[in-house]
Amino acid sequence: MIRIRDISLAPGHDSAELVRAAARQLRIRETEIKQLDIRRRSVDARKKNDVRLIYTVDVLVKGREDKILKMAHCPKAAVASDYTYAVPQPARLPEQRPIVAGFGPAGMFAALVLAMAGLRPIVLERGLDAAQRKAKVEAFWAGGELDPECNVQFGEGGAGTFSDGKLNTGTKNERIGWVLEQFAEAGAGAEILFDAKPHIGTDVLVTVVQNLREKILHYGGEVRFGTRLTGLRMENGRLAAVRAVQNGEETELPCTQLLLAIGHSARDTFEMLHAAGIPMEPKPFSMGVRIEHPQRLIDESQYGPFAGRPGLPAADYKLNVHLPDGGSAYTFCMCPGGQVVASASETGGVVTNGMSNAARDGENANAALLVTLNPEDFPDKLTLGGMYWQRELERAAFRAGGENYHAPAQLVGDFLAHRPSEGAGAVAPTYRPGVRYCDLHDVLPERITSVLERALPELDRRLHGFARADAVMTAPETRSSSPVRIVRGANRQSTAAGLYPCGEGAGYAGGIMSAAVDGIKTAVRIMERFAPAQAE
Repeated sequence: MIRIRDISLAPGHDSAELVRAAARQLRIRETEIKQLDIRRRSVDARKKNDVRLIYTVDVLVKGREDKILKMAHCPKAAVASDYTYAVPQPARLPEQRPIVAGFGPAGMFAALVLAMAGLRPIVLERGLDAAQRKAKVEAFWAGGELDPECNVQFGEGGAGTFSDGKLNTGTKNERIGWVLEQFAEAGAGAEILFDAKPHIGTDVLVTVVQNLREKILHYGGEVRFGTRLTGLRMENGRLAAVRAVQNGEETELPCTQLLLAIGHSARDTFEMLHAAGIPMEPKPFSMGVRIEHPQRLIDESQYGPFAGRPGLPAADYKLNVHLPDGGSAYTFCMCPGGQVVASASETGGVVTNGMSNAARDGENANAALLVTLNPEDFPDKLTLGGMYWQRELERAAFRAGGENYHAPAQLVGDFLAHRPSEGAGAVAPTYRPGVRYCDLHDVLPERITSVLERALPELDRRLHGFARADAVMTAPETRSSSPVRIVRGANRQSTAAGLYPCGEGAGYAGGIMSAAVDGIKTAVRIMERFAPAQAE
């Protein structure tokens, strides 16, 4: 195969035009191309009057590739060469099955790799399978009760199941392609294999995570839903067993290898680990609000006159601002054509997040608008001080929302003017079960509101309309990342031998892909006890 980079086409082109463009680059006839596979697709919107789609493609040609490349004199073309990640196989199997606590991206891909290597992992997940979980979440959004053990944060697939399903990451690792392949084989759209900003969509993720679970089971793994990790038993500084509660009954499982992938919201587990003396430390994290705009505004701002053209995805953005006093704000987890969702995992607290379906065809765009917070900002300077601050804000929002899981909300114009909002403008909030308008200065701490007040006008200069008066801010967004880090060494173990913290909850990842890769790397470390080390 010959790989051709940087093929530029106008939005709305057909597949034949892409073939013609590839043929022109190689100076051959279209009929000499036997096969064309898209390897990467991105949008170049730097020139608003000339938005382009940029492709990298692999082509199978008639004739000798070396001869065609020599004749083409094309600096953008070369023989394709791809590294394919292979799951390592241990030389021997352990006597005891490893246990994975948590079934989000880190735990799921760790379990998959362990299962494919023949180690038959046991997964403990406090929430329920995806189908039952979806029913509980939908009922909660419709005004029903919150299940503290099965919700947007807990259950099959972790918090990522009810998100946009973004798969882009700044992480550079050969395992990323393999992870994308697993998602695609499990039912995600094939475009995730080549889109520069791939996403699955919440409506598809529910099926995808179930199919990944079935693959784990096929290879000999086991998944125990409704099972919450409650304790560790150590012997001479080494893990000997774990305690877990299932159906109200506590049981002890022998365990010498525990992969801890608990996610960023397992607060009771953090407290258990801290009480057990497992080394942990506070880390910077962010809190703020969800902000909503009309998706058409974002499209027009990013694409100019090309907004709405066939072939262009719903536009997104990524913004940040650094203030003179050292404060900073940024957007995170932007969800084009999405909705703001109720994401509480504790009774008496309100939490917001964002999600999009695969089509991203909703009226609104939303994103987290966050303020960076450092341990010295935390009111409580204890190890779990950031976690307790999260809880405090969530409970304040619960009270402000009317103590029925409605979220406090305010229009941007009112927020900047320090006056309570009385209702929506042109932007209708999407948060379910509903919002209660107020002044967010009465809900959020001054450390956050003061930064947001100064950041909004700056962000508006970078994306016109960002601070429009009727944009809706819904609070609070508190679960952007873990407020603590579970300390691990170069071998990915805690000082408690046999305990392997990983993923977002442990403080080593920030999204689906980075968590999945961290889970895989950690699983490989466990396997290194039974096989030669694999290079990172």
